[in-house]
Order: sequence, then C-alpha cells, then structure tokens
Amino acid sequence: QVVLVESGGGLVQAGGSLTLSCTASGGTIADYRVGWFREAPGKEREFIAAINRSGGRTYERDSKPGRFTVSRDNAKNTVYLHLNNIQSEDSAIFYCAAATTFAAVTSPYNFATWGQGTQVTVSS
Repeated sequence: QVVLVESGGGLVQAGGSLTLSCTASGGTIADYRVGWFREAPGKEREFIAAINRSGGRTYERDSKPGRFTVSRDNAKNTVYLHLNNIQSEDSAIFYCAAATTFAAVTSPYNFATWGQGTQVTVSS
C-alpha cells in the first residue's frame, strides 16, 4: 500500500507563489493518477488539479487560468502542485490522493489513498 506525504505548506503572502510536494513511499507513484484537493474550515473538500500516470495529461480547477499547475517527477516518486497568485481562498489544508481507476478525477470519492495534508495559510 502506497503512503503519500505532502510537504511545502506554510505562511505565504497573497499574490505570492508556493509549490507543494506529494512524495510516495511503499510503492511507485508512477502506478497512480494523482489528484490535489483543498479543504478550508467549514467547507467541503474540493478538487484543485490532477495528473495522469505519465504526466502527459493534466486537469486543473476551472478557475483563473494558470493559478494551479500540477506536474510530476516519477523518478523522484513525487507529484507537485504549483500555486500562483495565491488568494485568501487558498488558506486551507491541501491533500494529495492516488487512484488506480479511470473514474472522474474531480471527485474525491474516486481516490483510495490520501496523504495527511499540508496547511497553507495566506496573509494579506
């Protein structure tokens, strides 16, 4: 069973950028489609971005283009989420998740394995 660990969260100013990492152990991340979700206090977990196993296909939240970019380095067993022009709404816990199915990547219910999350806090 693969274990996912997120890192890279922290305090960031609005308008800045941040890169989060999702590193796998106990398995090969190349075997999984990986998604990123965020969960703010009192809100449901929502889709941010996802990437297929090879990295050749990505899916981003339909918001302002370029705000979220997902990439992967299978040699490092790691998937990244790049946050650009960070907004107050990005204050949340960001989770990565792994899936082996071909179900819709936008639904958290289609991901079987989750990391513990990394906190992003935005200051104005």
